[in-house]
Amino acid sequence: MRMKLDITDGIFPMPVLMVATYNEDGSVNVMNAAWGTMQQRGNVVLNLTETHKTVKNIKAKGAFTVSIADAAHVVEADYFGVESGNNVSDKFEKSGLTASKSELVDAPVINEFPLCLECEFIEYQNGEYGCGVIGRVVNVTADEKVMSDGRIDMSLVNAIAFDPYTHGYYKVTERVGEAFKDGLQLKK
Repeated sequence: MRMKLDITDGIFPMPVLMVATYNEDGSVNVMNAAWGTMQQRGNVVLNLTETHKTVKNIKAKGAFTVSIADAAHVVEADYFGVESGNNVSDKFEKSGLTASKSELVDAPVINEFPLCLECEFIEYQNGEYGCGVIGRVVNVTADEKVMSDGRIDMSLVNAIAFDPYTHGYYKVTERVGEAFKDGLQLKK
């Protein structure tokens, strides 16, 4: 028997994305955003309102990075979501993490997060059914610790996902199938 639930803010699993920018003074700003995805190959969409310090920075700098949060840094990732850059200018410094400047865009790469998409800002959309930042991915980098045979191994990334029903974080590590292959057995 199925039970009715309250309508929630998302679908499980939701990614835990660390969106990083530079502030006006050159310091690093990072926010936790679960409302993000690929719009099409090479374009990132982040459903963020203009009230976020990060959105203001993206518009000013024309760039941002998106890192995949991992289980080893769940405390820092959550901190970037519970503290606002509008209220605390040095929240990145308080996290204890480190950053390097992207070689291709005017945005920081958070060194401790294993996978990073470096993005050029395309536009901000604000409509009746949503709003957000659209960016073009110009570079993707990964820590060599999550690479295997020259390719990223997502089981080594230890990415975390957000559960909007219970507000929990879960590790996403085990590969359970082969996309575009396993379903072919039903086509026979």
